[in-house]
Amino acid sequence: MTVDDRFGQDYRETLEERSHGARNEIITGPVSDWATDFSHAEPEWAADPYPIQDELRERCPIAHTERFGGGWLPTRYEDVAAIAYDTEHFSSRAIIMSNFRPPPEMAPVGASPPISSDPPFHHHARKLLLPAFTKSAVAKREAATRAFCHTLIDELEGQDVVDAARDYAQHIPMRVIAEMLGFPPEDGARFRVFIENALEGVNLPPEERLARAQKLFDYLLTQIRDHIDHPRDDLTTYLINAELGGHKLDPSHVAGTMALLLIAGIDTTWSAIGASLWHLAKTPADRARLVAEPELLPTAMEEFLRAYAPVTMARLVKEDMHWRGGDMKADDWILLSFPAANRDPAQFERAGEVVIDREVNRHVAFGLGIHRCVGSHLARMELRVALEVWLARIPDFSLADPAAVTWAAGQVRGPRTLPIRIG
Repeated sequence: MTVDDRFGQDYRETLEERSHGARNEIITGPVSDWATDFSHAEPEWAADPYPIQDELRERCPIAHTERFGGGWLPTRYEDVAAIAYDTEHFSSRAIIMSNFRPPPEMAPVGASPPISSDPPFHHHARKLLLPAFTKSAVAKREAATRAFCHTLIDELEGQDVVDAARDYAQHIPMRVIAEMLGFPPEDGARFRVFIENALEGVNLPPEERLARAQKLFDYLLTQIRDHIDHPRDDLTTYLINAELGGHKLDPSHVAGTMALLLIAGIDTTWSAIGASLWHLAKTPADRARLVAEPELLPTAMEEFLRAYAPVTMARLVKEDMHWRGGDMKADDWILLSFPAANRDPAQFERAGEVVIDREVNRHVAFGLGIHRCVGSHLARMELRVALEVWLARIPDFSLADPAAVTWAAGQVRGPRTLPIRIG
């Protein structure tokens, strides 16, 4: 069997394994009571989850639902942190809460290592990626990122109203990740479809989700084949040649990690840039202050990450147990809402306000525990540069139509439509 055949067979077997846990359960529809019937796939959650989270934190800090085959939603910082650090009782083999679960035998590797991996495998899978995401490695990408942001702004010239999510925010991480992986930069439109399929299509029938996942892995397989035939200095070639324990990575590991970098590496930063621009467009005082005091931007950026943290992660309960008042069953979902933790008044003063000069800000936008985001330095660089360039080039802007702003549903929340009036 050739290397090429091995990659193809391995990823197809991985997709087949995923289908074993499929359940044809419809998980959306009106919520009767968020404490006992929550669903993060509902439009009111996407539009504004914070009042819901605040109410739950006061009334029922760990909500429950029968949807998704059973799940739990902690909303206090201390509970989110406790679960994030507890790898003994909670597994990361599935991180997207949906209507099916991958089978237990997929642990400890999972479908998208290292984010889907449990100890001890997780440590080694994460360590492989660290060199590509150090501060010094990220710094080398800043000049190209800044130049690309200026190019995007150039293309907006002459327009009174622009869509800052579609025409600006989404393209920045797409370009950066494409360059890191050695993918064609013109494939950005495909990346958006892959992201929507993976993160926003959780209520689709399992067979349709798997069919859409296969399109992603078909694309990745094409890229892997090209890199095997034409090796170059990028992250894909690095993963193909990497070894764990003296052996090359399994093809499913290579493809799964590429899928993780492509989807999570784009959507999270796209969402953070968009949410920050949304805040500044609707808050003239903050916008004016940052234009006048650009040195404040790094501090303000951390506050945007806290207040509008885009990422919520899922875990699976390993065994039946009683945990902080709840009788959790094996394979129940846990939805780790880092956005809810970031707005817990017990952890942050003026938790519900956006304070752009907040001095003490130990937010958890990048997660907690062993799965804290390996790409946090990259995301911060992209967010900072995107805002610096926008504010320097377009200092005066506002929401063209607040009602026209739309937000992504699911576990990564950010503006998908963001009409902004320039001037």
